[in-house]
Amino acid sequence: MAQAQVTSVEAIELFRAKFIVFLAQARNVLEEASNEVVRMRPWLQDEKRMFWEQELRRRARKLEEAKQELFNATLSKFHETIALHRMTVQRTQQSVRDVEVKIAVLKKWDRELENRSTPLLKQLEQLHGFLTTDMTRAVAFLDQTLKTLAAYHDVAPAGGQKTTPATPAKTEEPA
Repeated sequence: MAQAQVTSVEAIELFRAKFIVFLAQARNVLEEASNEVVRMRPWLQDEKRMFWEQELRRRARKLEEAKQELFNATLSKFHETIALHRMTVQRTQQSVRDVEVKIAVLKKWDRELENRSTPLLKQLEQLHGFLTTDMTRAVAFLDQTLKTLAAYHDVAPAGGQKTTPATPAKTEEPA
């Protein structure tokens, strides 16, 4: 029969307690990470896209107004204001192009987020499942181990004396 030499049941109990705390914290972190990715999708697809599309419409209206003012200045032959209106049109065209670039980048991020986050989310879900099922079994195993050690501690040895599993039985050495 094999004998186990358990020197500290308290160490197993302490490990079990800290392990349970770790599992709870790890699950929370994994859920939080998953939720962040899930919240990012609508933010990119809806909120930010709508904002930049509205901004594009607003700037396009300003561009049309600037072009109309340039046209009016050209017709009225005010040479002093024509150059100023041309600069305004150029600046407004540049601001429209900037927004178009931002919308294109936003669309690219939307595609990239989907492509890059899906495999990572699957891994997070697998890890969460591992922590929920397998590690819960590990806690149950530790519970059973502690019960077994407690039962072993309660069994009296052949001499009728109880020994503590934390300290081995003393034997006298010959003098």
